[in-house]
Amino acid sequence: MFCNFGLGEDAISLWKEDCNADFMIDKTLNRSGMKKIVLLMFLVAVFAAGACKKEKTSDRFDLLTAHIWTSDSLLLNGVDASGPGEKLEIFKGDVQFNKDGTGTFGQFSGTWSLADNDQSLVIESPSLPDIDYLSTHIVELTQTSLKVTISYLSPPMDIRMTFKPK
Repeated sequence: MFCNFGLGEDAISLWKEDCNADFMIDKTLNRSGMKKIVLLMFLVAVFAAGACKKEKTSDRFDLLTAHIWTSDSLLLNGVDASGPGEKLEIFKGDVQFNKDGTGTFGQFSGTWSLADNDQSLVIESPSLPDIDYLSTHIVELTQTSLKVTISYLSPPMDIRMTFKPK
């Protein structure tokens, strides 16, 4: 750093001391500023890492996706309807709810989602007969049981499907 402003030796000596003092102050300020910048960068990194956390899933989502489920009973108006040619035959077999919202449901595949504060299970598939989607009410969902119901007004039908882990 040059502090010589065309002055004599004595003045230059005084200016050098003053210049060195300014340099030391400037150096101290730079260190302090660098510490602040490093601290700021650290805080930004911590907040950015916190913002990248995975979205928490609901307990019901976790229970559905934890197992491959297999049909236990498929009842239409209280009577088994899972046999050949019966209305609920297509639901007979394994049901798998994938974490990406896709799944297999007996004899067809499609997408699924939870609705109504996780009280309903909605299944969409072009393979569903006569409907685009199926909205069921979750009666029970535990580690060992999945029970859903569906009610239709016309024609009147009460459907209850029960599944257990495979």
